[in-house]
Amino acid sequence: MKISKREGVGSDMFDEERLEELLKILKIQGNLKVKDLSSKFNVTEDCIRKDLNVLETQGHLKRTSDGAVQLRESSHNYDFTLRKDIDILKKNIIAMKAFNIIQERETIFLDMSTTNLLLSKLLAKSKKRLTVVTNMLEILNVLSKENNITVISSGGVVNKYLGGFTGISAIEFISNYKFDRTFIGLRGVDVFDRSLTNFEIEDGITKKAVLDSGKKNYIIMENRKFHFDGNYKFATLDDIDYIITDEMPGEEIRVVLEEFNIELI
Repeated sequence: MKISKREGVGSDMFDEERLEELLKILKIQGNLKVKDLSSKFNVTEDCIRKDLNVLETQGHLKRTSDGAVQLRESSHNYDFTLRKDIDILKKNIIAMKAFNIIQERETIFLDMSTTNLLLSKLLAKSKKRLTVVTNMLEILNVLSKENNITVISSGGVVNKYLGGFTGISAIEFISNYKFDRTFIGLRGVDVFDRSLTNFEIEDGITKKAVLDSGKKNYIIMENRKFHFDGNYKFATLDDIDYIITDEMPGEEIRVVLEEFNIELI
């Protein structure tokens, strides 16, 4: 069936082409505004609402009073040995950004994160003199042989799925420090809910203890995690200072982060 065009200056675009464009905008921005899209495509607001209804029916988004938002996905709770092989290129970009931030003689915390594991390997190859505190077993193994790095284990109960220490002993140890910088991995950031999430409660409580002990707190995450959720809210946007990611999120997300004085790197 031939698809009809809308009347007006913006009628060069077929309905299906506009739907595809709406999905591209949604992926970048995380949400859609009827008024803005009506102006952008030079069609009526009713036309845009019909488009959004179609996309909602197809399972691409969720309608709101003034537009639509991207459906948030629940990230799978992968064993850390499986997560190491996911998004390697993106994680390397993030790890290099973090590496370039770390200064000589600092005391930093690297929590259980496959990106932090890549960061530790960069630090091991460098000449930076640092003190690194961590609760991740593989990071301890990577850094333990380096003369320029003093590596300290938090201790605690070993979480075999996450590959490191959590729990009361780890939290008590961490609370005695004031880290120059902390680097925290997670499952998702919902800027509209102001929440940072993961899956495991013990891991989440341990992450919060690290954030409470940090002078400058960095979240390290792939851009896609702006649209993912874990099951446990361990902190809020108020608890962090920076987000290091592989690519910048859409404008709506950036606006919220600016309100909280969170810098994107």
